[in-house]
Amino acid sequence: MNEAANVDKRTVGYRRIKLSMEKVTHAMLTLLETAKKAAIPAKYVLFDSWFSSPSTLHAVKRMDFDVIGMVKKSPKMFFHYDGEYMSLISIYNKNKKRRGKSKYLLSVMVDVVKDGDIIPAKVVYVRNRNKRKEYLCLISTDVNLDENEIIQIYGKRWDIEVFFKVCKSYLNLSRECNSLSYDAMIAHTAVVFTRYMMLSLESRESNDNRSLGELFLYFSDEMSDITWIQDFQMLLQMFRTMLSDNTELSDEKIDELANAFMDALPALLKTKLQAA
Repeated sequence: MNEAANVDKRTVGYRRIKLSMEKVTHAMLTLLETAKKAAIPAKYVLFDSWFSSPSTLHAVKRMDFDVIGMVKKSPKMFFHYDGEYMSLISIYNKNKKRRGKSKYLLSVMVDVVKDGDIIPAKVVYVRNRNKRKEYLCLISTDVNLDENEIIQIYGKRWDIEVFFKVCKSYLNLSRECNSLSYDAMIAHTAVVFTRYMMLSLESRESNDNRSLGELFLYFSDEMSDITWIQDFQMLLQMFRTMLSDNTELSDEKIDELANAFMDALPALLKTKLQAA
């Protein structure tokens, strides 16, 4: 598949083929630099454990992006912690874990050291939902984020997995094009991704209330202004008004009936109504 020898070096196709022959981590940095030049707004770069090495963390940080990623529990990867260079496994074994139903087991501050340069980072140990006796390690170069925010932001990577699953299983990413031409495969991939974007846009505009923009927010704010306690009070007031207008009961008798009704309510509901 070495088409680069027969392609004009001034073309985008040549640069694309050349990029495909680079090491994956180097290609990732090149693509990230391209995205930055295109002014694509982003604050965090999300990685799986394939990319989360100290050298990559430093390279991305130099681009003014913060990283949130999963880190391999490798005994050969060390972080500076408590005056020593330790693996993530050693750090975990050294510290006391959180108990109960907490979303994470442990959170520590470490230094990511590469060629004398130091980046402070936060490592969060979370339970592996598939294997309860094991744990996963997340790292964030934004140390101002709390642990739950780190877990929540990293969880957005799952949308990428769904995207690839849909493209492969339903949009014929792997079956429709049998060409050996690299340019043809790139073109086919672009067509499949465009299909996905069109379907996603149609789904959002058809089913997602957020496509209504500010109108959705205004409706949400209006609904949140009236709580169910306030609804109950309005109904009770309407009931008192109907008794007053349609019966010959005195105001004192209506108040007596209303108080008797309130006394018959469950204690928790009665307390909330009186407090409101």
